[in-house]
Amino acid sequence: MGPSVRSRSGEEYVSKSDEKTLEFLYGNAFGRVLLKAANKPFTAKVVGRYMNSRFSKRRIEKFVEENGIDMSLYEEREYKSYNDFFTRRLKPENLRVCSDKDALVAPCDSKLTAYTISEDSVFYIKNAPYSAAEFLKDPALASEFNGGYMLVFRLTVDNYHRYCYFDSGTKGENIHIKGVLHTVKPVSLERYDYYRQNCREYTVMQTENFGKAIQAEIGAMLVGKISNLSGACAFVRGEEKGMFEFGGSTVVVMLRKGVAVLDEDIVRNSAEGVETAVHIGERIGSAVRAEADDV
Repeated sequence: MGPSVRSRSGEEYVSKSDEKTLEFLYGNAFGRVLLKAANKPFTAKVVGRYMNSRFSKRRIEKFVEENGIDMSLYEEREYKSYNDFFTRRLKPENLRVCSDKDALVAPCDSKLTAYTISEDSVFYIKNAPYSAAEFLKDPALASEFNGGYMLVFRLTVDNYHRYCYFDSGTKGENIHIKGVLHTVKPVSLERYDYYRQNCREYTVMQTENFGKAIQAEIGAMLVGKISNLSGACAFVRGEEKGMFEFGGSTVVVMLRKGVAVLDEDIVRNSAEGVETAVHIGERIGSAVRAEADDV
């Protein structure tokens, strides 16, 4: 799926009003008091209830207009709430997954950056630095991926917020890491070492083409709802894995050394610090068959 030539992505879009709000929350003493309250589970639940209520429907039309969303791509129905709209489904004919046997596909609509994993490497996820061990909170597991890839798929609010499996295989139970939810904007980094607090959920997989792998989902400010559909199970490439509710979020895929070759434009753009816009189900690389079979 997607255009024949992928686009390079710029900075995440944030309106002037949003920028002023963030400056107030992180740059003002009273704002920081409100921020602390806003990131409590109770507050997130209140916001979640509003976004799931019929009163939030009034936000939909303006959002569609401001973000230039082509609603003809999505199922035609009346949305009950803003969150119902936010988690909208594509029409089946617009959800196309590459069928090439050795394909590595994007699990979501997003902006992709690829990193090589090493013991001392640092990855930027939601504008915050992680090591693989810090991200998983499991140094032994992280060490198995040294020399491999960490693929960071950054979703913005205008993206399709359902995600799929990048290959077929089996997986274990979802591992949830609880965290305080913060904004993804760089202004927050000036005063808070917040990146360790992002809530995230990951699962260890045994895939057909890439051997042992990890797929993870990360939440941001007021995005405590990472909705994975299944625990331990078998799955097929392109099958829906879950969805994010209100807010921008991120999917991460970790692959072991020597099992995949990424498309040249993704490697080149990532080396230059530029994201590559990709679509759910689109081929972004391929398996190294001889080595993948031995994993």
